[in-house]
Amino acid sequence: MAAHPTFPQVDFSERPFILFWEVTRACVLACRHCRAIAQPHAHPDELTHEEAMQLIDTIAELAPPMLVLTGGDPMMRADIFELIRYASSKGLRVALSPAATPRLLQADFAQLKEAGVVSMSLSLDGATRETHDRFRGVSHTFERTLQAAKAAKEAGIQLQINTTLSHSTLPELDAFIELMRELTPDVWSVFVLVPTGRASAEDLPTADELEQVWQRLEGLRCELPFAIKTTEGHHYRRVLMQAAKNGGQPLRHLIPTRDGKGVLFISHVGEVQPSGFLPLTAGNVRTDNLADLYRHHPLFTELRNDDALGGKCGKCEYRRVCGGSRARAYGSLGDMMAAEPLCNYTPAALRSTPQS
Repeated sequence: MAAHPTFPQVDFSERPFILFWEVTRACVLACRHCRAIAQPHAHPDELTHEEAMQLIDTIAELAPPMLVLTGGDPMMRADIFELIRYASSKGLRVALSPAATPRLLQADFAQLKEAGVVSMSLSLDGATRETHDRFRGVSHTFERTLQAAKAAKEAGIQLQINTTLSHSTLPELDAFIELMRELTPDVWSVFVLVPTGRASAEDLPTADELEQVWQRLEGLRCELPFAIKTTEGHHYRRVLMQAAKNGGQPLRHLIPTRDGKGVLFISHVGEVQPSGFLPLTAGNVRTDNLADLYRHHPLFTELRNDDALGGKCGKCEYRRVCGGSRARAYGSLGDMMAAEPLCNYTPAALRSTPQS
């Protein structure tokens, strides 16, 4: 979700900056890229209400600046309002990532705000009704997303729009930008496809295509009335830093998170993973201490070691701020520490002629 100027500095070796909790995998949509391979009904081993409440206590002790309740569709949990209220009462800043369904539109957004939802993320993966609904697999999802976005803003909930960047959605980039100008969310989050779940490696953009997108977004970021961030597109930070170094706009919020480094994911059945897109499991909240897993498990400590990165990422001067997508390295190459597959930048250490 959106970076916020009041967020404290976080030691990523001690706690995550953002914790995603997949409260359920139940969802009525059939999205083409779904990480969770969501199903119409809840998994029989999903965390119970009592286990969920205990987990909130545990998360509160870890104190991440942002807790994102995601899915599946978190609105499919009958106790979602109670979970939100309890997490908020524990001092957690709660974000909600629901699916744009009739169930969401029937909800009272003012009540969501009152319960403790600070921000909401909604997905628009097509700039038109036809392309978005085809991507999401259900008719009328586009118009429901627009309705939900309006309702969230009217309720005073911060709005983030998520857009999946893939080979098939690249031709709509200009249309997406114009749509965002109309919607004026607080944050536009551009997510670069990771080949996991239902997502196919064949739909990945190329490194050169992605670099062009980063350059375009960097050029627009100061004229647009909302913030731009990326998910699994960490090398956008390198482009921002290059631009600032060459006399461009100064950077305001650049939080160097990536899978397992400031990011923590808990699955619907309690699995503890570096992110929802890197399906490697360190343990389970039902049997293990969450803080110990994040702080000390070799999976997490290796992911946080910038000097353990492989290939050109390990030699890159931007590795401590970027570090590439560990999820895409794993999904594409089977090695979570391999070089980012979709970056065309050559680190200074690997070239003879210096460049910015």
